[in-house]
Amino acid sequence: MALSFKLLDSIFLSSRCHRQNALHPLLGPLLTDCIPKLYSSYRRPGTSPDNTPPWKMNFSFEKGVDGIKKHFGILKKELVDHWKGPEGYPLEEYLLEQTRVVWEFRSQKDLDEWVVSSDVEIGGKSEAYLKLGKNNQTALLYGTLNTEAPRDGETEYSGYCAMRAKLPKGAFEKKKYYDWSNFNSLYLRIRGDGRPWMINIYTNPYFSHQKDDLYNYFIFTRGGPYWQEIKIPFSKFFLSSRGRIQDDQHPLWLDKISTVGFTLGDKADGPFQLEIDFIGLLNDRAHTEEFAYEKYERNPKV
Repeated sequence: MALSFKLLDSIFLSSRCHRQNALHPLLGPLLTDCIPKLYSSYRRPGTSPDNTPPWKMNFSFEKGVDGIKKHFGILKKELVDHWKGPEGYPLEEYLLEQTRVVWEFRSQKDLDEWVVSSDVEIGGKSEAYLKLGKNNQTALLYGTLNTEAPRDGETEYSGYCAMRAKLPKGAFEKKKYYDWSNFNSLYLRIRGDGRPWMINIYTNPYFSHQKDDLYNYFIFTRGGPYWQEIKIPFSKFFLSSRGRIQDDQHPLWLDKISTVGFTLGDKADGPFQLEIDFIGLLNDRAHTEEFAYEKYERNPKV
């Protein structure tokens, strides 16, 4: 009997989440405090679930009107960009483009496009912060890494800090994706403290069970006062899911890029810092490699 009640509760919660996610594109500008709850699926061990009913959401008519005006402005820009050419670029410029700066950090508005996280979300003690660097020309990610695991009886490992770009969205919270199929390399200018960092690229999954898939590659900072210009071919990125490298590898889907992020988890307690000038794309004509890793043939013919 207890099992049946738990099953009914889970069905009610899942249906409530589906109703909220379905209404979110329409009522998103009116919702003020509940938007983070719609996207947060993680719950710390030992904490009770949030059973707040959907009719207790906070609505703001004034913010809703401002949000609707904002989304219609975005819609107008999207229509104009569509007539200009792919991604708002004229066709001749799009075809001949060799380099592109996707993210640069020159103001607080540029920093607001990124999200900083750490193991504090699971009860850890690491700290991570993001601010503008000297002369407001760079982004400085800094903090302290702590590998002490939380004492919740379930979590065994801890010690990570990360930052990632927010998911691109169009008018009325419609999902958008970056199309980088004209380029073959990720190009960035950074200055670190000697720690290794992992770069993560997230793509739009075709199936729901692929929602945890990430493409990863590592960069090794030198430390010291000198900048590094790093070029990473997209063919070098390998596929992982929930922190495990997958046996079935396939190239990165460059036409469905959702976000890019940096993760630090080298198990070395202490302060860290990573300064980023820009993150861009490069079409290296000298690079002809399609994929760096072995691919297994599915259903091989005997």
